[in-house]
Parts: sequence; C-alpha cells; structure tokens
Amino acid sequence: MTALLTAHGMARTLPEGVTLVTDIDLVIQGGEFVAITGPSGSGKSSLLYLLGLLDRPSAGRILFEGQDTAALSASDLAALRLARLGFVFQFHFLLPEFTALDNVLIPIRRRGALKPTAAEARARMLLDALGLGAAAEKLPEQLSGGMRQRVAVARALANDPVLVLADEPTGNLDTRNAAAVFDIFARLAAEEGRAVLVVTHDAELAKRATRRVHLVDGRIISDEKT
Repeated sequence: MTALLTAHGMARTLPEGVTLVTDIDLVIQGGEFVAITGPSGSGKSSLLYLLGLLDRPSAGRILFEGQDTAALSASDLAALRLARLGFVFQFHFLLPEFTALDNVLIPIRRRGALKPTAAEARARMLLDALGLGAAAEKLPEQLSGGMRQRVAVARALANDPVLVLADEPTGNLDTRNAAAVFDIFARLAAEEGRAVLVVTHDAELAKRATRRVHLVDGRIISDEKT
C-alpha cells in the first residue's frame, strides 16, 4: 500500500546557513495520530511546515500519495493543500467579521467543488459534529477560546482532507478544552481514517497519540508507537 506521506533524507537550511531540520526519514500512513514533540527550537514547527507542503526542503524529497512534490509548481502545491490537507494553528485565525459558519465555508468556496447549498450543508454538518451547531451564526468574539479552536478544526476539515496538521493547537487553551481538541484529533484518526500530525509541547497530551516522533536539534531521535 502506498504511504500517504513519505520524507526521504529531508533537510531545510535557510539561506544564511541555519539548519532547521536535517536527515529526516519519515513515513505516515492513513489513520495514524502522530504527536511531534521536542524542546523549543528543535525544529518541530519547521518539520510540520515541510510535511504540510507549506515550505520546500533544501535537500531530500517529500512524496505525497506516491507523488514527488518537488515536481509540482507553487500553484499545484496550493491546489493540493486545499484539496487534501487541513491545517490548525495555535491561533485560530478566524476572520472576525465572519460568522462561524462563514469561516468554515471559506475553504469550501475557494475550492469550488460544491454548489452553495451542498457547501452550507457540509459546513453545518461539521459544526454540528463538533458540538457547535447552535453557534453557527455567531461571530468569533461571541465564542469561547475552546469554541473558536473547534471552529478552526471544522474549517480544517471543510474539504475532507486525508491529512490534518496542527501546530500547537492547544497552546492557548485551558486543560479541559485542550483535552477536548485532542479527543477530536484522536477520533479523526481512529474513526475516520485520517492521518493527523500534531506539534505539541504538552507531554500528557502527546500520550494520547498513537505514535510519537521526538526531535532534538532538528533531528528525529525517537519514533515510537504508543
């Protein structure tokens, strides 16, 4: 079976000579819930951005569903991300002037694969599934921090991605809401077969993943299934 995502000998070095990650060999399959851990400055976010095709490696290559992404243009990469990947960040980045529903609709409308009625039905379904059905017409300022982050998760799922990537998604949440977000990620992997990659500094939350990849100084020093 073709792996969902494969990194071979991947490295990222900035023009000024700073190496962010190096010697990365990693294979991600559908249905895996992977926590990327490590101390500050270890390259966790840099690795996630490379695996999420938001940045290109300086060396090595990344295969997505068997396709060498180095052969793709910037516009092709953007289309691939929109159609197949979903992103959640530490800051929810919801547009404040749009309702929760409209925020979730943004990537659906950008892709243009669904008619308006079907697009709204999908957005409402995602909000309902995350316990936000009653908040669909509310603006972000009317929602709690945990609710706003769940809207961001719904937005990440809008185009039915096979891979969800999250960079410190619970960094601004209290313990209860952080656990709830991680429960959502676990369900996406176990019940829906999506691959989920989460950067986290929280060791207790990382234990909820089914696999932990630990970085130090830009290198993977352990890769363990839990």
